[in-house]
Amino acid sequence: MKEIASYAMGQWVAPDAAARSVDCAITGAPFARIGNGTLDTKAMLIHAREVGGPALRAMNFHERAKMVKALAMALGEHKQALYDLSFHTGATQKDHLIDIDGGIGTMFVFASKGRRELPEAHVYVDGDLEQLSRHGSFMGQHICTPLRGVGVHINAFNFPVWGMLEKLAPTLLAGVPAIVKPASSTAYVTELAVKIMLESGLLPEGALQLISGGVGDLFDGLGPQDVVSFTGSAQTALMLRSHPTIAQNSTRFIAEQDSLNASVLGPDAAEGTEEFSLFIKEILREMTAKAGQKCTAIRRIMVPQTQVEAVIKAISAKLDALTIGDPREESTRMGALVSMSQKHDVLAMVDTLATESKIVWRDEARVPTEGAFVSPVLLHCENPDTATEVHATEAFGPVSTVMGYRDLAHAAALVAKGEGSLVTSLITADPAIATAFVAEAAPWNGRIYINNRHSMKESTGHGSPLPHMVHGGPGRAGGGEEMGGIRGVMHYMQRTAIQGSPDMLTAIGQKWVPGAAEVTGPAHPFTRRFGELALGETLHTASRTITLEDIETFAHFTGDTFYAHMDEAAAARNPFFPGRVAHGYLLLSFAAGLFVEPNEGPVLANTGLDSLRFMKPVVAGDAIKVALTVKRKTTRNEEYGEVRWHVSLTNQDDELCATYELLTMNAL
Repeated sequence: MKEIASYAMGQWVAPDAAARSVDCAITGAPFARIGNGTLDTKAMLIHAREVGGPALRAMNFHERAKMVKALAMALGEHKQALYDLSFHTGATQKDHLIDIDGGIGTMFVFASKGRRELPEAHVYVDGDLEQLSRHGSFMGQHICTPLRGVGVHINAFNFPVWGMLEKLAPTLLAGVPAIVKPASSTAYVTELAVKIMLESGLLPEGALQLISGGVGDLFDGLGPQDVVSFTGSAQTALMLRSHPTIAQNSTRFIAEQDSLNASVLGPDAAEGTEEFSLFIKEILREMTAKAGQKCTAIRRIMVPQTQVEAVIKAISAKLDALTIGDPREESTRMGALVSMSQKHDVLAMVDTLATESKIVWRDEARVPTEGAFVSPVLLHCENPDTATEVHATEAFGPVSTVMGYRDLAHAAALVAKGEGSLVTSLITADPAIATAFVAEAAPWNGRIYINNRHSMKESTGHGSPLPHMVHGGPGRAGGGEEMGGIRGVMHYMQRTAIQGSPDMLTAIGQKWVPGAAEVTGPAHPFTRRFGELALGETLHTASRTITLEDIETFAHFTGDTFYAHMDEAAAARNPFFPGRVAHGYLLLSFAAGLFVEPNEGPVLANTGLDSLRFMKPVVAGDAIKVALTVKRKTTRNEEYGEVRWHVSLTNQDDELCATYELLTMNAL
C-alpha cells in the first residue's frame, strides 16, 4: 500500500488515521492511502508568504525562468518513473505523452518565453508610455509586480502532472509561491513529480508545498494577495468561489470547469474529402485519449444533416478496431477510467443522455470485467434544437453525441447551447466558412481550432491546450483563463498605474524613458562592453546635411523611385509632403553612418529594429543628427547580452523627424 504524503513547511507529512484508500484503476483494488487530518494549512500559507515569496522575489524574471527550465530538465530525467506509476491511473503510454511530456514541455515554453519576453528585472513594464502633460515632464506607465500572496492550485484527476505544471510554471515565473492540491485519485503521480522537483535543490524553501488529501481550513486563511486556480467540476467551482473569505477579500479565483466542447464538420467537407477523414480521426482521438477524461474532449459532434449517417458509420468502424484493456500492454489503445466511482458516474451520465439520444455504438463485451474500464459510447441526437441534456450533461469519459445541422448559422447556434466551452473545432478548407463561423461562435469559446488538409500534418489537435495560447472559456467553462504565454504570468501579478516624471518612471521600470536624465559615457558606447554600459548613456552625433543628389542617388541605387522622392510637383500635391522628400530608409542609413563606430569592438551584431516611426519629412537642405541612448539591457548567455537603444533623429531646428529602437548583441 503506497502512502501519499503532503509536503508542508519543509517537511514531508505522512497520512494519518484520517486517511482514505485510493484504488488502482486497472484492478479496482486498493493501491494507496491519502489524507492527514492534522495538516496545518494556515501555517502553510504563512510559510509560503513569509519564506517562499521573498526568496522568489529576490530573483529577477530571467533567474526564475532559468529555474523553471532546470525543473523541467529534472523532471525529464525521471520520466520513466512517472510513466510507470501513471499506468495505475488507467493511462496508456500515449496518454503519458499528453500528461507527463506535455507538462514538461509546457514548463520549457514558459521558461523560454520568460527569457525572451520578460525583462531581466523585477518589474514588468506593461504597454506604452502615456504622455500626461504637454511637454512630457509628467508621464504615466503601467507596471506589473508579483503579488505578495500564494498561488493555491486545486487540480483535477485527469492530468496529475500537466495539470500541476501548467499552473506552476507561470506562478513561479511571476515570483509567487504555490501550494498544490491534486485530486486524491491520482495524487500519487503528482507527489512523485513534486518530490523530483524538491530533491533537485532548485526551488527556494517555501516556493512549493503539497496537500495530499483534503484542504481543511485552507480557504479560511486566504487573503487579498492570494490566487486560487481551480480545475474541476462546475459544482465544486461554485462552492469554492462562494466561500466567504474569497468574497470578502476579493481573492482572485480562476476556474476551468465542465465544458460541452464541440467539433463541427464544415459543409464543404463531404465524405471522401481529406477533411472528412481528418474529422473522423480527430473524433476518435478525442473520444479515446485518456479514455475521454479530458476537459477539452469532443462531447458534441455537429455535422451537416446529409452527412450524419456517413459520420456515424465512419466513427463506428474506427471504434470496431479499438483495443481496450491494460494500459501497460503495447497493443492497448484505450485504458481505464481513473476509478470505479468515475466509472459509475460516466455510466449514469450515459443513461441520462440516452433519454433523448439513441446509442448507435457500444460494445461492453470487449471491456475487461475488472477495474474501471468502460466501452466508448456514440449517440445520435435527432432533435438537438429541443434536446437539453446533450447540451448540459457531460459524461466525462469516452462518450460523444452526433447531431445534424441545417446550415452554418444553425451549427453556431448549437455550439452556443453549451453556454460556454473551452474549445470548438471546425474542419473546413473554405476560409469564408471559417470566417463566418468564428464571428458567431467565438463569444462562446476560449479557443477555436480550425484544421484542414493544408495544416493537418503540423496541427496539434483539437484537445491539446498549448502554453502559448489561452486555455479557459466563458460561462459554463468557468470564465477563467490559464496559460496564454505571458498572459498566464500576469494572473499572479498586480498591474499598477505609475505617474511621475521620466526620471521616476525610468528608475521604477528599469527602462530608460525619453525625457529622463542622460548619462555621458567616457567613450563611444560601441567601444564599451555590455557590463560597462549604463542605462541612459547617450551619444549625440554631429549633423549631416541632406542634398538632392543624396536623394536621387539613393533612389536610383535602390530602385525606390517613388514620386514623393523624384517628382516635385506630384510630391507637392501630396498632403503629407512639402515637395520632394528624403526616403525614410535613407535617413536610417545616414543615421547609422553618424553613430556607428566602424572598428572591431564589443558590438557583435545588429539584430533588428522596433517601433520605427517617421514624424516629420526631411527635404534637401535639412541637416539631421542622432541621439543614441541605452534603453534596456538583457543578458542572453555567458558571452553576450542584448542592448536596446533608443534612437531619435532631429533636424536643424531640433524637430523630431524619426524614432526607433535598435537592437544589438554586445560582448559581456
